[in-house]
Amino acid sequence: MATFSRIVPPPSAKDMAPTREMLHHIKSAKDTLQRGSAMSMVLHALDQAERGLGPGVSKPRKWQLMRGEAYLKMGRENSLGEAQGIAMSLLRQNNQDPEALVLRGRVLYGQGENEKAIQYFRMACSCDPDFRDAVKWLRIVQKLDRMKEEGNTEFKAGRWQAAIQKYSDALDIDPSNKSMNAKLLQNRAQCKIKLHQYEEAIADSDRAVSLDPSYTKARKTKANALGKTGNWEECVREWKAIQELDPTDNSVRQEIRRAELEMKKSLRKDYYKIMGLDKNADANDIKKAYRKMAVKLHPDKNPGDAEAEAKFKDMQEAYETLSDPQKRARYDNGDDLIDPADMFSSGGMGGGMGGIDPEILFSMMGNQGG
Repeated sequence: MATFSRIVPPPSAKDMAPTREMLHHIKSAKDTLQRGSAMSMVLHALDQAERGLGPGVSKPRKWQLMRGEAYLKMGRENSLGEAQGIAMSLLRQNNQDPEALVLRGRVLYGQGENEKAIQYFRMACSCDPDFRDAVKWLRIVQKLDRMKEEGNTEFKAGRWQAAIQKYSDALDIDPSNKSMNAKLLQNRAQCKIKLHQYEEAIADSDRAVSLDPSYTKARKTKANALGKTGNWEECVREWKAIQELDPTDNSVRQEIRRAELEMKKSLRKDYYKIMGLDKNADANDIKKAYRKMAVKLHPDKNPGDAEAEAKFKDMQEAYETLSDPQKRARYDNGDDLIDPADMFSSGGMGGGMGGIDPEILFSMMGNQGG
């Protein structure tokens, strides 16, 4: 507009209208960019401003940098590619342009190429040691790399809580880097699984996927956490969703089969739970639990107690399976062990002893004294 003021005679309002409109669009782009939202509106405003340029007129460097910044803030893979194209174009014109070097470095940083990004930030600092943006981004990436590496060191050492703290601190450094933060969240979720904090691990995995929908590793972590909670139906659903994203991954097919097997097992009676046993219980543990429960639940001690009778039958069913190594192995593998038509029939073991193993019953009674 200063140029117009020096023209004699002064230009008319009609002559100045296109320039005023162009400046309006540029101001709109700047304001929207500073607010950090609606980056598509920034691109639209720049498009409108560029229409006012004469034929063959190059796009101003500052406008190109604004466009690159908008693409960066979008954070999508194709947007980063657009920002990279702008940076490379500017660097072909001047390979000592500190702002273009920082733009290129930030693209690399957004793509997870942190070492290369650091090189570009250092080049920008060399070109202009007082360029604050270059110094700022150099420090951000170096600090983020350091915190992530410290978290990984704690993880490898099995110090899960310390690793969680490192990853959490790293997440606070640059909330705008979706790709990096997705990885940090996935790492933190892995730690929480180790600490049996399964619901929190699922939440972190979901956040990671929301930041990077293509990040299948976070989806796998979520599926594993779902399995740990015993929610096998959701676990199977998650693994199948992962398979749709990558049908060639054979390990996913194996995980689907495993989760479906666990879901099948979860729908049956839990014999270990019925007898109050750990799944690693040995034969002696099983026999001890049986004796203890038989004394407590035997029908002779609970006449007319339907609930005790039902629990006694469940215990008999559980013991019959867990005390037999072959049946136990089939049960652990998720096979269908019991034919409903034969349930509780136990081959003539009824009578006054309530179907209990006579040897164990006599042993128990002998140990109780008069």
